[in-house]
Amino acid sequence: MNKIVKAHLALLAVNLIYGANYSIVKKLEHSIDPFALVLIRAVVTMILLWITGLFVRDKTIEKKDFRKLMLLGVFAIALNQLLFIKGLYMGNAINAAIIMILSPIVVILIEILFLKEKAPLIRIAGIATGTLGAAILLVFKPPGATGNNLLLGDILILINCISWSIYMVMVKPLMIKYKTATVVKWIFLFGSIYVLPFGWSGFSAFNISAMTGGQWACMAYVVIGSTYIAYFLNTYALTELSASVAATYIYLQPVIAALFAISLKQDSLDMVKVISALLIIIGIYLVSRSRRPVEKVVTTEISGGSEEE
Repeated sequence: MNKIVKAHLALLAVNLIYGANYSIVKKLEHSIDPFALVLIRAVVTMILLWITGLFVRDKTIEKKDFRKLMLLGVFAIALNQLLFIKGLYMGNAINAAIIMILSPIVVILIEILFLKEKAPLIRIAGIATGTLGAAILLVFKPPGATGNNLLLGDILILINCISWSIYMVMVKPLMIKYKTATVVKWIFLFGSIYVLPFGWSGFSAFNISAMTGGQWACMAYVVIGSTYIAYFLNTYALTELSASVAATYIYLQPVIAALFAISLKQDSLDMVKVISALLIIIGIYLVSRSRRPVEKVVTTEISGGSEEE
């Protein structure tokens, strides 16, 4: 099997992991506090990344860059993780997966507003189309939906998506300056410190003895599989494939999330979700057509979404 085929299989595996992650997180909502789950996920991944960092040679982080890493810990781990897990506990898997694919559109919007990127008509049309898709998902709920909780959950996922997108824009210079593993291990270190006050109470009350084997398997999947393993599969794939190829795989996530959620009877597919997803995908397509090539691309995943630089 050649390297290109292996890289495509790695990306397929990554998006299968991400797509299933939404439903697997939902399986844990009655057994562990959401912030406790975030704390465990952040700390375990941080430890694994620092162990991995022992085998990665890189230059020493400059003092001025530590302030950036500390701020990135807020957007990539604290806000991102806490809002994602809490929002998913309150909402449902399919909605969360659809909202998270808004990320490329939000990144472009941030670049236009704060980095003075050009805003050609096709890019504006893409942003408007994607935003309309998200608005439909937030406003129109299927009959029988638990309105307030579902709406608040979707809003938390949307804020999480914005936080993740800010991180993607801010992390670019550091990813070019240092190796990816070096940057991410520091971000997870600071992020773990930030989530500690929020997750400690729930972690202290966590009843380990009440956990079943299946629940432990779900936790291992969320803590290790959807973060650490998926991250390295992504990194491997991008050594052989371009960013544009890797980015197309994000469209699989809502489909996979829907299949898992429906098969586990956690959610159902309706016309609102279908229309919203199609509008967001069309928006991403229009925006991506207007993007100029970048010199370096790094794709990873921390919350269940994807990171593209």
